Amino acid sequence: MPDPKESPAVQSILKEQASQRAAPRLEALDQGLEDTFPASDPVSATQTAVPAGRTDPTEADRIRRDGLEESFPLVDEALRPAGSNHNNGDIDREEIRALDKEVERLTESEGEIASGAVRVAKAEAKSYWSDVEEKIRKRPLVTVGIVAGLAYVWGATR
Repeated sequence: MPDPKESPAVQSILKEQASQRAAPRLEALDQGLEDTFPASDPVSATQTAVPAGRTDPTEADRIRRDGLEESFPLVDEALRPAGSNHNNGDIDREEIRALDKEVERLTESEGEIASGAVRVAKAEAKSYWSDVEEKIRKRPLVTVGIVAGLAYVWGATR
């Protein structure tokens, strides 16, 4: 039986370990950076010392609602040559708010439709599976024959 210490994998790992031992030690700064690297700390991926986002929902809603109050001169300038319903080229802020609310409503509707489609798909899958179970219970010998045939074909092609 060959000696496991002579295998190429063992020789490679022994060489790598020897080179790491011979390498100069890291300085204090390098060692500190290596020790505090976020990838080495499993908690840092889920928790941070600095809070992110707004914790007050009413303030967040106010900022989202009043965000359109700001002036967007570059947008106004870009939309002016595209043709506008207004003679002077100014954008009606009420139209923007109405369109924004319509987008929010459509987004909510899309979410409801998607969740409804998922529920329907789950119900269809359960219905199909219960039909299969019912057929298996009605004719178990046919089911065994079908499974045996599929197993034979699968085994023959391997």
